[in-house]
Amino acid sequence: MPIDQYSSGDEGISFAKNQKYWMDSALVIEGTTAFCIPRQDESAHFPPGSAPIFFNKRMELNRDATILLLLDLMPSEYLDLMAATGVRALRVAHECGIPVIANDRDSSAVMLLRENANRLGHPIRVVNRDANALLSAERFDTVDLDPFGSPAPFIDSAIRSARHYLFVTATDTAPLCGAHLKAGMRRYAARPMNTEYHPEVGLRMLIGHVAREAMKYDRGIEPLLSFAFEHFHRTHLRMVPGVRAADRTLASLGYIHQCPSCAYREVEAELLPGAVYCPKCSVKATPIGPLWIGDIVDRELVLRLQGRINDMALGSKARLSRLLTILSDELSELPHYDYHRLAKRLRVSPPAMEIFLKELEERGYRSSRAHYSGTAFLTDAPLSVCEDAIRVSSQS
Repeated sequence: MPIDQYSSGDEGISFAKNQKYWMDSALVIEGTTAFCIPRQDESAHFPPGSAPIFFNKRMELNRDATILLLLDLMPSEYLDLMAATGVRALRVAHECGIPVIANDRDSSAVMLLRENANRLGHPIRVVNRDANALLSAERFDTVDLDPFGSPAPFIDSAIRSARHYLFVTATDTAPLCGAHLKAGMRRYAARPMNTEYHPEVGLRMLIGHVAREAMKYDRGIEPLLSFAFEHFHRTHLRMVPGVRAADRTLASLGYIHQCPSCAYREVEAELLPGAVYCPKCSVKATPIGPLWIGDIVDRELVLRLQGRINDMALGSKARLSRLLTILSDELSELPHYDYHRLAKRLRVSPPAMEIFLKELEERGYRSSRAHYSGTAFLTDAPLSVCEDAIRVSSQS
């Protein structure tokens, strides 16, 4: 049976068809890296779980962002903790030139990793261990935690192992965003809520959980590049040693208090929530958190990434470039509003986003788009001002 090729580029690799190991494999080219994976269910376009070793084509933007970031950071080494097919590890080794350690507890995945690394000619150290056992035994400059589902069971050991950088992906968006309330509370020791801004809640819940785990060891975190996209949350963090760094991290934890009856919400910078009442409805707001209330990106770094991306061969270049553009302009205010939802509550037709944001700015307030959705915006304007600006701009 021949090897199929799935590619977003022009590169290729010739594989010996008489090798039994590759007889049911597919050639994939992502970025500038070519590698083999077990044949996926073609009718479903690479669905997770359709092959013996996990590969998800939809996570290409996630991986592209990491490649772009690593080329700026250039750490001394990189651990792909749960490598599966090894696509992320292979790309880091091939496209960034960074020493790579790739781990998976599945022996079939390890065999595939070694074969792909040999064919690419990169000296990747391939490890076959339980993730928490490896993290407890060794320290690594950069740890990338990208599990199938929740990263929560691995956060503590990942923090202890990561010297300078920790990258985390979470695909359990329903618990993080409040759709599965008790699961979110159990995994992340915080209260989520399924609000109209639930992608932001999920991302900030994830960062907040890492922050609280890091503080136990007198370490702090600095978010470099974090975003919510489609079915996952992704954060790239710098780990900073020392009590002062831990205290700065503590100061960036807090709550969003959401009125159960209207769109009013208020941010509180405390590790333990106080009582907040909606000034409009006079009812007690529900606290969401603790979660991260600080910046989710380093804007100077994001600008550097924008300057680098045009020269790179990335399959998600257009989408990633747009994401970086929004992130570079995104205000640090939180949480975001959905102006279509506000317009619906007010029973008016939503204006064009540019017209609405201009109306806010003419009133002396800052505003920007938010990356969480096409109708999301951030502003320092009170809710009442936002509602009035929608009414006025809808008539323009």
